[in-house]
Amino acid sequence: MAAGILPILILVGAIIVFFLFLYFVPVNLWITARFSGVRIGLLELVLMRIRKVPPRIVVNSMITATKAGLTVTSRELETHFLAGGQVPNVITALISADKANINLSFKQATAIDLAGRDVFQAVQISVNPKVITTPKVAAVAADGIQLIATARVTVRANIQQLVGGAGEDTILARVGEGIVTSIGSAGTHKEVLENPDKISKLVLQRGLDAGTAFEILSIDIADVDVGENIGAKLQIDQANADLKVAEAKAEERRAMAVASEQEMKAKSQEMKAKVIEAEAEIPKAISEAFKLGNLGVMDYYRLRNIEADTDMRDSIAGSGKSSDKKGSGKSGNKG
Repeated sequence: MAAGILPILILVGAIIVFFLFLYFVPVNLWITARFSGVRIGLLELVLMRIRKVPPRIVVNSMITATKAGLTVTSRELETHFLAGGQVPNVITALISADKANINLSFKQATAIDLAGRDVFQAVQISVNPKVITTPKVAAVAADGIQLIATARVTVRANIQQLVGGAGEDTILARVGEGIVTSIGSAGTHKEVLENPDKISKLVLQRGLDAGTAFEILSIDIADVDVGENIGAKLQIDQANADLKVAEAKAEERRAMAVASEQEMKAKSQEMKAKVIEAEAEIPKAISEAFKLGNLGVMDYYRLRNIEADTDMRDSIAGSGKSSDKKGSGKSGNKG
């Protein structure tokens, strides 16, 4: 029984060793490379496997580049893969750039790829320009009318500026700023509606693609809509603010007048209180004068008579004035 199992185990072990040998020694890739005109050693493929570099990616990329007439080495491709780059994408971009007569070296392509940009897409945009549509940009003309504009920007990739150059967001921001400046410098909103191409010309003259990864070919105003009357709205808001300030000042003056009136009333009541207090002292003074002999009974009666005569004259004078007023009123009515 044991003798019958042993050959099976040997056969299974041999199969496992054979597949391990094919895994670490990719003979089929080596044969494919040799027949494709790519010179690469079998030991080099084994070392790639040990360094955890997929030999198939390197070999297929070298075959594609060689058939396209490009010269790349396995060491360059292996280094780029270990650096985290996309080897097939770089080879495709190099082939496209070569066919389109675009000056793109392997070093530039790998730098663009490692910078996080799609180098193949950059080559495509350089050959076939891309159209970017800006969001709605609101600006106010000199006459206070708001205009809402949308522009289409045609850009072409600038291969030399892809590493370190600004992206699409910067292009859109600069174009939006240029549209706002152009509309704001217009005398009236009608000028912009009549000639929207003025915006495009003014924006193009500003050199908005400086320091970016793109070259602006054209800026076309797609749509211009009339928005709100911002000038009138601001004037209304200013008038409301001035009204509130005036109301606040009037309320302040009214409060000061009320406070002054209250203060005058308080002073008047204080004076009345002092008069009443002084009048209350008169009987005491008279009594004290009687005690000291400074005032006699006859003097007191004369004083009372004088007061009575004074009150009578006042009453007669007051009744005469009132009768004169009544008489004048009646004469006026008769007239």
